[in-house]
Amino acid sequence: MRIMKRLLLGLVAAATVLAAILALGTWTNVSRQIAVRPAPPLVVDAASAARRLGEAVQARTVSFAPGIAPASDEFRKLHRHLESSFPKAHAAMKRETVGGLTLLYTWEGREPGARPIVLMAHQDVVPIAPGTEGAWKAPPFSGRIDDGFVWGRGAWDNKSNLMAMLEAIEQLSVEGFRPRQTLHLVFGHDEEIGGRAGALAAAELLKSRGVRAEFVLDEGLLITEGILSGLAAPAALIGLAEKGYLTLELTATGTPGHSSMPPQQTAIGLLAAALTRLEAAQRPAAIRGVAAEMFAAVAPEMSGLNRVLLSNLWITGPLVRRELEKGASTKAMLRTTTAATVLQAGDRDNVLPGSARALVNFRLLPGDTIADVVAHVRKVAGEGIAVEPQPGASEASPVASTSSTGYRTIERTVREIFPETIVAPGLMIAATDSRHMTGVSDQILRFSPVRARAADLSRFHGTDERISIANYVEMIRFYHRLIGNASVASGIAAAR
Repeated sequence: MRIMKRLLLGLVAAATVLAAILALGTWTNVSRQIAVRPAPPLVVDAASAARRLGEAVQARTVSFAPGIAPASDEFRKLHRHLESSFPKAHAAMKRETVGGLTLLYTWEGREPGARPIVLMAHQDVVPIAPGTEGAWKAPPFSGRIDDGFVWGRGAWDNKSNLMAMLEAIEQLSVEGFRPRQTLHLVFGHDEEIGGRAGALAAAELLKSRGVRAEFVLDEGLLITEGILSGLAAPAALIGLAEKGYLTLELTATGTPGHSSMPPQQTAIGLLAAALTRLEAAQRPAAIRGVAAEMFAAVAPEMSGLNRVLLSNLWITGPLVRRELEKGASTKAMLRTTTAATVLQAGDRDNVLPGSARALVNFRLLPGDTIADVVAHVRKVAGEGIAVEPQPGASEASPVASTSSTGYRTIERTVREIFPETIVAPGLMIAATDSRHMTGVSDQILRFSPVRARAADLSRFHGTDERISIANYVEMIRFYHRLIGNASVASGIAAAR
């Protein structure tokens, strides 16, 4: 009895100490949000800006597959629309066409020695899924303005960013503003299929001219509302990096013949077993790198148990990791993902195929390399499975710094334009044109000032894509303020 009492007292004491440690860790984890005054309201003619965006959506600048001629007339229609809509901006900047249809704008700064900045967006859009056209509230390329939204393919991804940048520069030009450092705009035409003809060509051209940018900002993470559990405020996540891209072809060979006399092992059976082993042997998951930075910034702003757990990851890390792995999007932040996407074998139900083929797509976490993943797959797939990398692979990007001028400038601008929003670093799990800019800048950031709730995420590349006019006005104000803040970025860095 005495032993049980001592054991119970020991457990109570341990629980008390643990509770005190957790409470201390939570209490001392103070907010990392910078305090700034909201920016003075910028007057924007919302109706006219929305109309111009709607007309841009009407240009059917659909991504085209390699070997298929692009809809060049539609891209040139968009180019003419930009020129006629923003005469002051086009008078202030030099415009070049790169790679056939990509646009490169240059706004010369007033200080030749200042390091330039690069802002990116893309003109192309994904196709409409066949058979879904009638499910749209407005025709996909109508650019209709209705119910406070601009509707259509590209209204969100990515013509709103592109048009908002030019709206901001048009207004700055009218105001007589000239940036301290040179500003480059890169508007790719093939981002949705890899960007190799557009953004890559623009990056090579900038490198050949000796451009070394202070920072690059491309599309990316969003202002999420009600998506992060335990966080009441909207969260603006600024992508410090993006995952790498790798597709591997796995091929198994077998003896072709009649299905009535199958051998001990068939090509399909060998391949299926290899894929099963591969899905079971996922790359390790951990709360590290960018994910750790994100939780460190978000934790003090959370409430209840979530704040306690995220403020004490040195103790609670394994529990938090297990919970994050239950969600597809949160799991993707923690590991290199494995996804079998294509399976091909046989064409007759009574004939054994001589080979079976699968494509497996990997999105590489920073810290993992293509060589690491290929070695892992060959080991797990085992003998009898050929493993070949496919074209288009790219390593995970370098990780930008939260102490860089670029991050601080974007962070400050978000807080000024969206005062109720918290800012945190994040990891971009999809691919953007910015990955081609690694030779142009060490600080590449990925953020779109687009508000999104959970219900909006299905509109991305989906049906009823749209952007609210109110949010679009905020986007214009964001880029207007960002360009202004970048011109005094040294002061921003010093004031932090």
